[in-house]
Amino acid sequence: MTADSDPIQVPGAPASEPPAVDEPTRPRGPLPPKPDQSGPDTYTPTGAVTATPRDAVAQQGERLTTAQGLPLRDTDHSLKAGRRGPVLLQDHHLREKITHFDHERIPERVVHARGAAAHGTFVANGEAAAYTRAAFLKPGAVTETFVRFSTVLGSRGSADTVRDTRGFATKFYTSEGVYDLVGNNIPVFFIQDAIKFPDIIHAGKPHPDREIPQAQSAHDTFWDFVSLHTEAQHHTMWNMSDRALPRSYRMMQGFGIHTFRLINEEGVTTLVKFHWRPRLGTHGLTWEEAQLIAGKDPDFHRRDLADAIEAGAFPEWDFGIQVFPDTEDQLFHGIDLLDPTKIVPEELAPVKVVGTMTLDRNPSNYFAETEQVAFHPGHLVPGIDVTSDPLLQGRLFSYLDTQITRLGGPNFAQLPINRPHAEINDMLRDGMHQTAVHSGVAPYHPNSLDGGCPFPAMVTGGAERGATHDDGAFVDVPQHLAEDVVTREQPASFDDHFSQARLFYRSLTPVEQLHVKQAYAFELGKVYEQAITERQLRCLANIDAELCGFVAEQLGLPAPAPTEQVPDSEPSPALRMVTGDRWPVSGRQVGIVVDDETDAAAVASARETLHAAGVTPLVVAPHGGTIGGVPVQRSFHTATSVELDAVIVLAPAVDPRVLELLREAFRHDKAIGVATEAQALLADVAIPPTAPGLVTGDTAAVVGGVLDLLPSHRVWERELV
Repeated sequence: MTADSDPIQVPGAPASEPPAVDEPTRPRGPLPPKPDQSGPDTYTPTGAVTATPRDAVAQQGERLTTAQGLPLRDTDHSLKAGRRGPVLLQDHHLREKITHFDHERIPERVVHARGAAAHGTFVANGEAAAYTRAAFLKPGAVTETFVRFSTVLGSRGSADTVRDTRGFATKFYTSEGVYDLVGNNIPVFFIQDAIKFPDIIHAGKPHPDREIPQAQSAHDTFWDFVSLHTEAQHHTMWNMSDRALPRSYRMMQGFGIHTFRLINEEGVTTLVKFHWRPRLGTHGLTWEEAQLIAGKDPDFHRRDLADAIEAGAFPEWDFGIQVFPDTEDQLFHGIDLLDPTKIVPEELAPVKVVGTMTLDRNPSNYFAETEQVAFHPGHLVPGIDVTSDPLLQGRLFSYLDTQITRLGGPNFAQLPINRPHAEINDMLRDGMHQTAVHSGVAPYHPNSLDGGCPFPAMVTGGAERGATHDDGAFVDVPQHLAEDVVTREQPASFDDHFSQARLFYRSLTPVEQLHVKQAYAFELGKVYEQAITERQLRCLANIDAELCGFVAEQLGLPAPAPTEQVPDSEPSPALRMVTGDRWPVSGRQVGIVVDDETDAAAVASARETLHAAGVTPLVVAPHGGTIGGVPVQRSFHTATSVELDAVIVLAPAVDPRVLELLREAFRHDKAIGVATEAQALLADVAIPPTAPGLVTGDTAAVVGGVLDLLPSHRVWERELV
């Protein structure tokens, strides 16, 4: 059996057909995309539906041409004056090819440069209809989506598994225009006012003299900033938790961060916070595991997302809202809803699920889709509006402004991935990369030369202006503003910087708290200037004395006394990742360690059982090829523990690489199954036979035991014994 004929297909094939050994010489057209891939739906720049297939915008024909369609017979040799002579300036093909290559790169995003994305579908259940008139949230509405996940600080070439906040940006292609929910996997932010955004990013980015460290917060400028701007302490606490080390984008929550305003059909307003909840659960990596992955597979998260979709393990998220009355003070249980450094515990305002999103298609071209997609919090639809959150207000400018530099002009909405699935008649004209061919002579309002078109959309009650029905116009909700003065100040309700950091830490389980303490000790241990670590310890003293004491001891410094009286709150169990719940195992990967003497029937049975449960089995053997006719996916040389969620050992393989794989898997709290004939290995790796999360017995027993452990994600009790 070959890998291509194996009924259990491991995702990751680079093309839709396997290649031939010899160079192809018979002309044929471009291969179709892989079954899991597709480009954007095909709409015109002005929102008209076309009959063009998604793959028809890719390259066409079977013969090599220039960009102008001129057939070429050679693309390997420049035009020269003689075989050894100089290259001629008249070589138009060389000039076109090199010139285009020289301009293939565009500026990467200042933040969120490193990303991965997928297409999907959102289905509303109607639970939001009482709060908003937005069409895509009405009962049964189905809306195409495109989601981009990302790290924040690192460059486009940085590693996926660094300790960092993750972006979770969703583009809804609604019938009323594009709606962008531009969120993160952490529900708060470091700063309260957008005017500080350049400052926190400058502090988090590599030091400007040496351009190091890359994609890390474990350095002086970051901790200098957050210890001086103490409003950052709450987000920093989340960043030191396992939330900053997601196991997978598929196992990551998303949050809208800010408070938004919903408007229903009657014009009644409600304040809300948006939540994405993964149906696979919210899970993290261990810190050592994340560091190993960054070296062994820096593309771990993007590979995991693409492979899962290719394997048919489509990730799903429930979309929910926390609902608050739209009062004049915009407070809820004393929490200022306009402060982006604060959450509202779910015990005070439960999350109402209003729909579900499924990601089921990988992009067919990273640059055209994932790199060129442009998100903006100001891309709104009727029924959803912004609030006066000062961070959100600044984002409304910044996200629009940055696209002009990054995508070369104001017409970025006409790129295929950004095109709305609704009619466009915007009076915007010309500019770089204009692809619409507008008609008419009067792109202004009102006009008579173009028959008055475009006409303003009307809403109910506008009959005196010719409206006979509701056109679905976006309405800016009138708001009463209290008498005040123009000032560069913030409300007193923004001044509490420590109580919610304490709430978050004290809501965690013991193993999660241990990881937070270890993270602070590691990060502050990398800070060069002791004055900065001492200042941060003062902040920790105001949050939790036991946390501060642990970190201070690790740093060899005295633990300071608190400088503020911080109110206690009831813990919020909803903030925990380790909940004791059992979660689906779709898309998980389990290694099966075998050797040339392993019973082929046992290997086949293990693979089939795992595959039937939605798990991807990876056979790990001394060499590539096959073992007893079963394809091998990893050799002892290429296998690594960090790509596996669990390990099953069917052979007493004493190879040092296998022994290290087992040691790492055990340290990282992964389920391990060891068949009876391989149990001698346990002594070699110093794993007690009664260790938590270790299953022994025959093949069926260890496979069944591992599948029983996988829904819990990890065996965290190993760290607490």
